[in-house]
Amino acid sequence: MTIANLIDVLTPALDEGYGVAGLVVLGWEDACAFVAAAEDLRCPVILQAGPGCRTHTPISVLGPMFRALAEQSQVPVVCHIDHATTISECQAGIDYGFTSVMIDGSRLHLAENIALTASMKEIAHPHGVSVEAEIGFVGYDEGALSLPTKPEEAAELVKQACPDALAISVGNVHLQTSADTVIDKVALAAIEEVVNCPLVLHGASGIKAADRGWLASNSKVCKFNVGTELRQAFGTSLRNVLDSDAHLFDRNQILSAVKPALIEQTKKVLKSIDARKA
Repeated sequence: MTIANLIDVLTPALDEGYGVAGLVVLGWEDACAFVAAAEDLRCPVILQAGPGCRTHTPISVLGPMFRALAEQSQVPVVCHIDHATTISECQAGIDYGFTSVMIDGSRLHLAENIALTASMKEIAHPHGVSVEAEIGFVGYDEGALSLPTKPEEAAELVKQACPDALAISVGNVHLQTSADTVIDKVALAAIEEVVNCPLVLHGASGIKAADRGWLASNSKVCKFNVGTELRQAFGTSLRNVLDSDAHLFDRNQILSAVKPALIEQTKKVLKSIDARKA
C-alpha cells in the first residue's frame, strides 16, 4: 500500500530540496491522469478535493475513489481535503478515508485560527491524518484580494498549533490563467526565519516553472498547489478531440482521448518542482 499523508511526503521533500504537487481533482479522469503521471516519473503526488470538487461529488464518493487509486499506486499518494473551513468538513473527510486535511482559518483572527488548527490536529493525528493550516490569505484572480502573511503571526500559529504544513501568502494568487506571479522572496525569507515546518504555495499555476523550481530547491516551500494550469490543459485537449471527430459522442471514448495530454501536462508540473525528475 502506498497511501500516505503530508508528513510522509513533505518531510523528505524539505530535507532533500524538492517539491511535491498538490493537484486539484475535479473527477475520476483527472485523478487517474495525475497518478499515472506520478507513476511515470516515480514521484509522490497529492490528490486534492477542494470545495468545488466536494460540491460536485460527495465526500462519501471521493474518499473511497481517492483511496482506491492510492492503494493501487506504485508511488506515495496523499488523499487531501483542501480548503475546509470547519472541523465537521474535515471530520467527514477522515470518516471516508482521506489521509490529510486543510483546515483553513485564514479569514479568522489569529487566536481563532490557532484554536481551530490545534483542535483539528488533536482530532486528526490519532487517525494518522496530517493537517495543513493557512496564515495570511491567498486571494483570487479577479476576486478577493490577498492579505500577505505576517511572519510573527506565522511563528505564533506554528508554535501553538503545530500544523504539519503551513500555507502562506507571499504574492501567490488562486485561479491565475497566466504565469506572471512574482513571489516576494524577501517576505518568504522572513517567514522561513521563524517557521520550521514545510510551507505551501496555493495558486502555483500562476508561478513560472523556473520560479517553482527555484523555490523547491532553495526555500522551505515544498508543496505546490496546481489546478488552473491542468484544467486549461484538459479543456484544450477536449476541444481538440471533439474538433477532430464530429461524430464522436461516447463519453468514455472522449475522455480516454483527452487523458494523454493531461498526463503530459501533469508531468511538466511535477518536473518543474522536482529537479531529480527534470
